[in-house]
Amino acid sequence: MTSDILARRNIVAEGTASTRDEAIAEAGALLVAAGAVTEAYVDAMREREKTVSTYMGNYLAIPHGTNEAKDEISASALSFIRYANPIDWDGEEVRFVVGIAGVENEHLEILSKIAIIFSEEESVQQLIDAADADALYSLLQEVNE
Repeated sequence: MTSDILARRNIVAEGTASTRDEAIAEAGALLVAAGAVTEAYVDAMREREKTVSTYMGNYLAIPHGTNEAKDEISASALSFIRYANPIDWDGEEVRFVVGIAGVENEHLEILSKIAIIFSEEESVQQLIDAADADALYSLLQEVNE
């Protein structure tokens, strides 16, 4: 796995979306801009959300594409967006949206690292309180290890 699965440029401290679909588009756009996925993958992220919610708990959602969209991924990458105002995600409050694209099965290892970070309330509070994207990047470094 590459060491920069979460690049600094893919972290946004103040997301602008106000709906679930806007947040998926915002997270997907970062993955497209990074050259990790095509626009078709972002469409597949929306499709997956129609059938199963990617809300994970602790204010976190991890939208990702369907299995049929695997060919639309050229590199494993994450996008990370924090929202000052919680987004309604199928009745749950989301403050963090992590877009994920994994080549082959790399997404499973990436998901486990994110799950560890978000399993601790103290870690989640640090992410909420982080001053800016640089501070978020520092707090999320274990994803790249």
